[in-house]
Amino acid sequence: MFFMERPPIGVKKKLLVFLFGAMFGFTLLLGRIIYIELFRSQQWQELAYEQQTRDRLIMPKRGSILDRNGVGIALTETVNAVSVIPVQVKDKEKTASYLAEKLGLDYETVLKKVQEKVALVRIKTKVDSELAAEIRKAEIPGVMVDEDVKRVYPFSEMGAQVIGFVGKDNQGILGLEAKYDDILEGKQGKILTLTDSRGNEVDSQQERIPPEDGKNLVTTIDVVLQQYAEQTIAKAVETKGADHGLIIVLNPQNGEIYAMANYPFFDLNDPFTINDDALAQVWSTLSEKEKNDYLNAMWRNTAINDTYEPGSTFKIVTSAAGLEEGVVTPESTFHCNGFYVVGDRRIKCWRFPRTHGSETFIQGVQNSCNPVFMQVAERVGAEKFLNYMKKFGFDQKTGVDLAGEAVGIIHKLENIGPVELATMSFGQSFQITPLQLLRAASSIVNGGNLVTPHFAKGIADEDGNMIEEFQYEKGEQVISKETSETMKMILESVVSQGTGSKTYIPGYRIGGKTATSEKLPRRSGKYIASFMAFAPAENPQIMALVLIDEPKGVYYGGTVAGPVMQELMKNTLPYIGIEPVYSEKEAKEAAKEQATMPDVIGMTYQEAKNSLQKEGLSVSVRGEGETVQRQLPPSGETINKGTQVIVYLE
Repeated sequence: MFFMERPPIGVKKKLLVFLFGAMFGFTLLLGRIIYIELFRSQQWQELAYEQQTRDRLIMPKRGSILDRNGVGIALTETVNAVSVIPVQVKDKEKTASYLAEKLGLDYETVLKKVQEKVALVRIKTKVDSELAAEIRKAEIPGVMVDEDVKRVYPFSEMGAQVIGFVGKDNQGILGLEAKYDDILEGKQGKILTLTDSRGNEVDSQQERIPPEDGKNLVTTIDVVLQQYAEQTIAKAVETKGADHGLIIVLNPQNGEIYAMANYPFFDLNDPFTINDDALAQVWSTLSEKEKNDYLNAMWRNTAINDTYEPGSTFKIVTSAAGLEEGVVTPESTFHCNGFYVVGDRRIKCWRFPRTHGSETFIQGVQNSCNPVFMQVAERVGAEKFLNYMKKFGFDQKTGVDLAGEAVGIIHKLENIGPVELATMSFGQSFQITPLQLLRAASSIVNGGNLVTPHFAKGIADEDGNMIEEFQYEKGEQVISKETSETMKMILESVVSQGTGSKTYIPGYRIGGKTATSEKLPRRSGKYIASFMAFAPAENPQIMALVLIDEPKGVYYGGTVAGPVMQELMKNTLPYIGIEPVYSEKEAKEAAKEQATMPDVIGMTYQEAKNSLQKEGLSVSVRGEGETVQRQLPPSGETINKGTQVIVYLE
C-alpha cells in the first residue's frame, strides 16, 4: 500500500509565503489596472495617440499693429514652410540637392537635416507662395509644404525702436511686438497624420486643427505725425552732425503718445543688418559679443532706456514748486550778477560774465537765468524740493507700455547740501529719462495731474472696429490748477518774448522751454540741445520734446533745437486741427509762407518732383518704383512752404 508523504513544515511555509506574495502582486496589478482605467485612461490615450501621429504645426496669423486711424504699421502675410519627413525620403542626396538649389541653402546643411532620425524636420520657413507651389508640384516623397506666416512692416524704418520686431518663431523681440505678444501671437494649429512605429503613414486622411489668429492692436501712434517727427529729427541730426536725436509727441491731457522718433533709424524688415556704413564694412571681423552690443545699441529706445541731465527744461519743475509753495510770485523781483554764491561756491549764470540785472520772476524764466532758480530752490528747501521731484515721478517709471524703461537717478535727502540743491534747481547733478520729463511737464500744463504715457489704445476686429478699449487711470494731483494756469502763461511768454523765440509761429500760442545740457564729464565739449513745447498754450492738446545729442558747432538749445521744434509744430498743429488765429500783420506774413498740397499720385517721380517744387515744397522718396502710389501729406492740405513731402514709389 502506497502512502503519500506529507510535505515538511518548512515547505508548507514557503508555499504559503509564495501564495500570499502571488495574491499581493495580483491585487497590486488589479489595483493599478483599475487606477489607470478610472483616473489615467484619458492621459494614456493621448500619449498613445501622440506616439502614433505626426504633428505638422500651422503658424497662426499674428495680429496687426495699427495706428490710431487704422493704418497698418505691422502686418502678417501668408507664406509657406518646407519640411521633410526623413523616413519617407527615398533618395536623400537627390532630395537635399533639389531643396538646396530651390531654397538657396547650403547642400551639406540640407543633407544633414534630411538624414536626421526624427519624425519631421523644418528645412525653411517664410517661403513665398510661387516657389512653394513649384516644390509642392514636384511631389518629392517626404517633402511637405505647409502654411506659414511672415511679419512685414510697410513703413520699414518708421517707429522702429517703438514698434519692434519678431524672431523666426514669430514671437515679439522688441518694442510693442514684445510687450503685447500675448495679444498678437495667437495659437498654433496642427496637421495630424496617423503613422506606424517607423513613422510611415498608415492612413491618408489627416486631421487639421486650425490655428487661432492673434488679435489686432490699435495704438495711439499717428503715422502722419510719426513721419513728420522722423523727417524733422533726421534732417536736424544730419545738418548739425550730431550723434543722435529724439522727438517725442504726446497729448498732455491723457498721455497718448502720437510719435516717438529715434534717429538713426533701422529697417524693421531687416533688423539684424547694422545701420552704420563704417561698421558694416568691418562687420565680419567682429566677435559675436561685439555684434550683439552694436545691434542692441541700434535697437535702443533712448526716450525710455537712457537717462540724462535735463538742464534748463527742468526749470519748469523748480518754477512750479516755487509757485505752489508760495515762495515766489510772477512779480517777485531778483537781481542777476552773472553768478550766485552758494556755500563756498560761486555758481555762474549761463550768461556770465554778462548779467541779466534786475528782473521779475517771469523775466527770469524767459531769460532762463540760473541765479533766479537757485534762489527759488533755496526758498523751497531741500526736503520739500526733493518731495516735489518725487511727486512729479522722477524716482519711478512712467508706466509706459514698453520694456526696459529706466528710472531717474536722483539724490537722497542726506546727500543734498546747498550746492547740490542749487545745481538741481537748473537741471544738473541728477539724471532722468526724456519721457519722465515730458510726463512731469504734462502735469504742469494740464491742470496738475500726472498722466500715464502709453501707446496701446485697444483691440480691434478684422474690420478695424474697436472691440476693447484700454483704460488708464488719472494720476495724482501734483500741483493746483491755479499754479498750472500761471505756468502756462509764463511758458508762453518764453516763446513769445524769451529764449524760445525761435519756436514762435504766427497765429499760434505756443509755450515752451529751452535747455543746453553739458554732458559728463564736464568740460568735455559735448552738449545736449533740447526744447520742450506745448500748444495751444491756453488749452494744451499737444506737447513735444526735441533732443539733439552732441551737435557740432553752436549747441545752445534755443538756437539748435528751437527751429527744429518750430518746423515740427508748423506741420503738426494744422494736421491735428488746431487753426491759427492771426493778427492782421501775422495774416499777411503767413499767406506768403503757405502752400496747398498738390495731388501727385499716379505721376512719375520726376513729374511729382516738378509739381512739388513749383509749390515751394521739397520731396523725400520711399520705394524704388516709377509711379507715385501714396503721398504724405495728402492732397488739398494747407501746409508750409519748405515742408518735405514723402512720396511712395511702386
